[in-house]
Amino acid sequence: MKTALITHPDCENHELAGHPERPERLRAVMRYLAESGLASELDTIAAEEITPSRLNRTHSTTYIEMVERAAPAEGKIVRLDPDTYMNSGSLRAARLAAGACIQAVDQVLLGHADNAFCAVRPPGHHAEVATAMGFCIFNNIAIAAEHALQHERIERVAILDFDVHHCNGTVDIFRDREEVLVCSSFQDPFYPNRYNDFSNDHIIISPLSAGDGSIEFRNAIEKSWSSAIATHRPDFILVSAGFDAHQDDPVGQLNLTEDDYIWVSGLIREFAASYADDRLVSTLEGGYDLRALATSVFAHVATLKT
Repeated sequence: MKTALITHPDCENHELAGHPERPERLRAVMRYLAESGLASELDTIAAEEITPSRLNRTHSTTYIEMVERAAPAEGKIVRLDPDTYMNSGSLRAARLAAGACIQAVDQVLLGHADNAFCAVRPPGHHAEVATAMGFCIFNNIAIAAEHALQHERIERVAILDFDVHHCNGTVDIFRDREEVLVCSSFQDPFYPNRYNDFSNDHIIISPLSAGDGSIEFRNAIEKSWSSAIATHRPDFILVSAGFDAHQDDPVGQLNLTEDDYIWVSGLIREFAASYADDRLVSTLEGGYDLRALATSVFAHVATLKT
């Protein structure tokens, strides 16, 4: 498989001292991909900022304008919510993260890559139509889904999310859009405690309990995701790849390992091969232990590349 890696060093300029969503996350990922030799096997592409018109397909105009006005001067910090900050580099970083996901979709649709991984930050899956939360400013994967649906060959997409937190923002954006299947595994009860019990035919939730590990994770996904994908038959698959369900992560209380990320990544690749002509784009969400994050991303991307 030909895999594109889309990233940009300016995503590291989004920074608040002591915050768990920190530049070292992306540095750890990129360093490990380089040292392992996997980066040399990928087609690395520099991310570009999203254009306003594409951003407006997913988020409200008033929200986008609020974020732009909130962007602070050098040396200043503003809070969009108690967990979500902006410094002088945050707006560009958020635009790059969203833009990377659009570029990834284009790379796949144009046939330049079979699949793609976006090594970007800030993450996105908690950002709702008009609300920043949970470290997220713009909903990167939702923006990618909207972009894919603009293409004449793409009528249905699936978003698969295995972060330790539920993708409330993605559900908020697509709760009434039957052409977008959203499947989410997450620890419950747990942050953000929004949309945790919301479901309909195209919103599939797979809640896990604190202490659950490989068996519970795999059983939940095999039970609910496989049948939903078979029914939906997506033309494009998108992945919110969060690695904070790892047993070494300080944020969650699930007990996944790199083997579980290899397994779920392989299953998702099978979905893409069976229904979506291999079209698959993944983007980084959570993961806060630097070593576990780096090795888990490697496991995920190496499986996409295989």
